Amino acid sequence: RSTLFPYTTLFRSLRYFLPPGVLAERYAALGVADAAGTTVYCGSGVSACHDLLAMERAGLGRGRLYVGSWSQYAFSGLPIATPTP
Repeated sequence: RSTLFPYTTLFRSLRYFLPPGVLAERYAALGVADAAGTTVYCGSGVSACHDLLAMERAGLGRGRLYVGSWSQYAFSGLPIATPTP
C-alpha cells in the first residue's frame, strides 16, 4: 500500500525535525510501528531521505529507500494504480 505523507510535515520549522514522540505518533497514524518494513520514495529519491531520518529519530529503526523513486518507476512499464472516480 502506498500513502502520501509530505516530508514537510516532519518539521516544526524548515530547519528542525519535530520531537521524536510527535514523529512516532504521526508514523503510528500511518500504521508504521517498525521502519524495517517500510520503503519510502518520492519524485527523485531526495525528499524521501527526510522520512528515513525522521523514522530513526522517532525510534522506529531503519527504513528502506527506493532510490529510483517515481522517476524510475514511471518509465519501468510496470502497472500504475490510479484512483477510480
